Amino acid sequence: MPSSVDALSPARPLPPGLAPMSCCWSTETMQKWLPFLAWLPNYTWYALKMDFLAGISVGLTVIPQALAYAEVAGLPPQYGLYSAFMGCFVYFFLGTSRDVTLGPTAIMSLLVSFYTFGKPAYAVLLAFLSGCIQLGMGFLRLGLLLDFISCPVIKGFTSAAAITISFGQIKNLLGLQHIPRQFFLQVYYTFRNIGETRVGDVVLGLVCMLLLLVLKLMRDHVPPVHPEMPPGVRLSHGLVWTATTARNALVVSFAALVAYSFEVTGYQPFVLTGKTPEGLPEPHVPPFSVTTTNGTVSFTEMVQGMGAGLAVVPLVGLLESIAVAKSFGLTNILGSIFSSFPVTGSFGRTALNAQSGVCTPAGGLMTGTLVLLSLDYLTSFFYYIPKSALAAVIIMAVVPLFDTKIVRTLWRVKRLDLLPLCVTFLLCFWEVQYGILAGTLVSVLIVLHSVARPKIQVSEGQVLILQPAGGLHFPAIDNLREDILNRALGTSPPRCAILDCTHVFSIDYTVVQGLGELMEDFHKRGVTLALIGLQVPVLRVLLSADLKGVLYFSTMEEAEKYLKQEPGAQPYNVSEDSVPEHKIALLKA
Repeated sequence: MPSSVDALSPARPLPPGLAPMSCCWSTETMQKWLPFLAWLPNYTWYALKMDFLAGISVGLTVIPQALAYAEVAGLPPQYGLYSAFMGCFVYFFLGTSRDVTLGPTAIMSLLVSFYTFGKPAYAVLLAFLSGCIQLGMGFLRLGLLLDFISCPVIKGFTSAAAITISFGQIKNLLGLQHIPRQFFLQVYYTFRNIGETRVGDVVLGLVCMLLLLVLKLMRDHVPPVHPEMPPGVRLSHGLVWTATTARNALVVSFAALVAYSFEVTGYQPFVLTGKTPEGLPEPHVPPFSVTTTNGTVSFTEMVQGMGAGLAVVPLVGLLESIAVAKSFGLTNILGSIFSSFPVTGSFGRTALNAQSGVCTPAGGLMTGTLVLLSLDYLTSFFYYIPKSALAAVIIMAVVPLFDTKIVRTLWRVKRLDLLPLCVTFLLCFWEVQYGILAGTLVSVLIVLHSVARPKIQVSEGQVLILQPAGGLHFPAIDNLREDILNRALGTSPPRCAILDCTHVFSIDYTVVQGLGELMEDFHKRGVTLALIGLQVPVLRVLLSADLKGVLYFSTMEEAEKYLKQEPGAQPYNVSEDSVPEHKIALLKA
């Protein structure tokens, strides 16, 4: 496809007579809150053409995926389509990246199935509450919470999710029914009922998977189109590119036509999707209570039922970036008005959007329009889609989420990171929240261990030299003090020591107290502890603490000369009267 570079023309000046906005509502402020104002005035026909093509490409992908992901969420198929259009329209106004597409995804659908028990009312309320939480995180800039979820934790979670989702579709691939959704029960009952396998569903499902794989490989090996190519070659490339890009729609359509042809003959060997209501539901506020045969379930009881999902779903939805929290949050809030379940950014469709040459977020308008048209005109066609075909779409979509190289990579880079990866991976088969929480705790403990036990380079000799590799904080000072005492004062005779603080850029009050006690220990034994390489932040803390008797030197040579009682070395006491002038200037800056 043609490149989207330079699709937008240079910014044009305001027409004569139009004064700039006031400082309170400047152009920059307006563009910050409504990013579409930055690119819409410079929109070109070329950008329109590329956005139109990209929007159709993504739309033909998201429609069959939305039907399939509703199955993963344990909801009727129409809820996948209800969830697939709002993000396209919201991101048109608030989107800051031309490539990102919002909508239902495999992992988010899996989380919905865990926390909403296959009940649409719970799914819609979860979308609303998740949106409110994401919006609040965006305004309060709480991205710090996401920083503690490390890459091994994310890889462990996504790999476990890929296995859970894929195995969850085996029942549809085999034509089995009444299989529980809990993973371990799913495994047990799938193998227990394997004798009830429907041959038609198995054959069709495997054929669909093979077609999807072949079309994907063709898509990956289609060479880019060049303007100098003959028109016939460019046309053939375009047709191949279109067919391979819309492979989900093509394969599902093929399966539906096969099922319809059997329906006409009066024999149906497949389990079908069934009736899908036509059109959008009436807009309404999310259900804050549900009436059942056993009475009314209150809002409080619904929230208690969703439990940890109110934390897991919003956080997982924002793992990509806290910067898009407002867009994602607003999408979920507005989507819940039209019976959407929680959505997030789709990596696969975002990559497809970029490969299609999208120029602006306007490509989402075409995608959203296609979804709405399918709800109006294609619901009768959806009836004949075999569930085995949708299972093939899901499996082929989630298989890439299982990272087969991550274990080998972590083994080479840092083997300790395998611990949070394995903890998260294994526990996510039990409960997702336990897997993510346990993996995050292990990652945090690894970080805290490095803070409490920083690496220290030691040089033995007449004068002991120790060089910490990073900042010194309160968990580390007792261990550091014990190490210095054992090495310097535990020998006979005791020896002087130099603490090289070149790589130490921060200390706290507990460290200051520990250094003071260490100085006293050295003084009692008649030897000296000297500091070198004090950075300005550290020196500022020592001055503020008014620590007495601390000697420091500008260079290692001066410190060694002084401690070996050689002439020519002059120490500095840590006081404002003796701090060098260049340090004083930095401290006052």
